[in-house]
Amino acid sequence: MIPILVMNLILVVIAILLVIAERCLVSYGECKILINKEKILTVQGGNTLLNYFADNKIFIPSACGGKATCGYCKIEVLSGGGNILPTEEVFIPRKEKLKGIRLACQVKVKNDIEVLIDENLLAAKEYNVTVLQIQDFTHDIKYILLRLDEPQKIEFKAGQYVQFKVPETDEFRAYSIASSPLQNGQLELIVRFVPGGLCSTYIHEVLDVNDKIILTGPFGDFYLREDSMRDIVCIGGGCGMAPIRSILLYLKEKGMNRRATYFFGARRSRDLFFTEELFQLEKEFPNFKYIPALSEPKPEDNWHGETGLITQVVERFLNSNGNTEAYLCGPPPMIDASIKILTQKGVKEFHIYYDKF
Repeated sequence: MIPILVMNLILVVIAILLVIAERCLVSYGECKILINKEKILTVQGGNTLLNYFADNKIFIPSACGGKATCGYCKIEVLSGGGNILPTEEVFIPRKEKLKGIRLACQVKVKNDIEVLIDENLLAAKEYNVTVLQIQDFTHDIKYILLRLDEPQKIEFKAGQYVQFKVPETDEFRAYSIASSPLQNGQLELIVRFVPGGLCSTYIHEVLDVNDKIILTGPFGDFYLREDSMRDIVCIGGGCGMAPIRSILLYLKEKGMNRRATYFFGARRSRDLFFTEELFQLEKEFPNFKYIPALSEPKPEDNWHGETGLITQVVERFLNSNGNTEAYLCGPPPMIDASIKILTQKGVKEFHIYYDKF
């Protein structure tokens, strides 16, 4: 009997040979990619939509580098894309599938193809930036200040994110912008160390002041709805601070003319940051309230504030008047629990905006 390890090795070799054979022996000839009924890319077929987009400076978000593990690179394929692949199924729910939503990294161009891309994505650019400052905020979170060199300014909405290119690789990772859109010559990022994470390891262990980095963006549907005058509830923790801080700084610069409450969850007092800044914001604007809470305080924390899971604290404090919108940023379990509590408190689900990570 052939050992399982040998069998797996044989299968890997066969897969590699098939890929090489397809690239060397199969020619799809010249193909046209029609984008939004107006822009045409003429390419030699055989590669993926995502790669052709990148070659033509169309920056579709893709944190995994085209390996079909992040699900970010969604576009609408109108014709010529073939059948959806098993690698896409997990990321594309039935409603999106019926609309023709696909992962650009999995759609291989073999003939003429027509696609629709969100106009906001078409506005994304590549930015060359320089690291101005790196600071340890907590035991596992670093603050990064970047200067934009080329182009020298970026236009984004409070709450959106950029993608950070890991040098010497084709890998990108998404990080929410922590600074105000009005500070458009510099960007602030907050990066948590993820054990084994390619980009966070690079940022925490290799990145240094004066290093040159490439970013792409801005991206994301999670941003402040400026046309609204509803009360605002923000819920987050850890690096979920970044987009919410961007929103709050922007509201401050606009005069904070909406009532806002920010619930921030952490385990210990050592996991809190931007605390003085946020309490100062309370002093400057009476219609803003900052409520931090610790879920696992120790005696040495000398903590006299709120305790428990941040969702429990929200349940204790929140009294929605039916004219509230919410911005949530954090892990899926926190988001799901927050949505349940917010809707119970009278916040309409279509007024709840969130970013899971």
